[in-house]
Amino acid sequence: MTRERVSIGLALAAALLLSYDLYQMFMVLPDEALQGAIYRILFFHAPAAIVGMIGYFAALTFSILYLSSGILRWDSLSASIIEVSLVFSCVNIVTGSIWARIIWGIWWTWDYRLTSALVCVLIFAGYLMMRRAIEEPTQRARLSSALCIFGCVDVVIVWKSIEWFRNNHPSPVLSIRTGGGTMDPAMERIFYLNFLAILMIAIALVLIRTRQEAIAREVDSLRRFANAV
Repeated sequence: MTRERVSIGLALAAALLLSYDLYQMFMVLPDEALQGAIYRILFFHAPAAIVGMIGYFAALTFSILYLSSGILRWDSLSASIIEVSLVFSCVNIVTGSIWARIIWGIWWTWDYRLTSALVCVLIFAGYLMMRRAIEEPTQRARLSSALCIFGCVDVVIVWKSIEWFRNNHPSPVLSIRTGGGTMDPAMERIFYLNFLAILMIAIALVLIRTRQEAIAREVDSLRRFANAV
């Protein structure tokens, strides 16, 4: 019951904050000098990527906890987080493609950042498919944890590729990454507020999925017990 209340509270807070952010984006902030109105997609593109990456590393932590303890609850939590994180990674790629179509004139280019982000999505999509292909809980959890650890190596590449490989992708503009930042302070403020809203949405979704995973685990245990009898 407490988990449900937290989920509802986070969702409501995120909705209020997101409403404020949208008003600021479209009614207060001006168009960007070089990109025009399309720059506003950055307020969803980058936060979605960051939330997804935070989720993957949280899942990595719980995967390691499972491997060290054998407690299936950690595996279920890791799977719930990865499922939500994958959604936000897909949002990141889709919004990035829309931005690229307006700015670059193409939907996609095989540069290092985009390719590594796509590989990341494929790895964790494979993670979810593998979980549905393996019925035995312990084997499923062990293989899932190993794949999560492997996938997080690519997450690091995605995060650092914009610095390691110079290409068409814009340079970092946030002060948190550059130490100074080139984004207007008013825009950067809304960026962080929207990141907070998206993070709260992600946490609420994880809480919901965690509850569903717990129920599925209980049902599976009852089914196995019934078959054994």
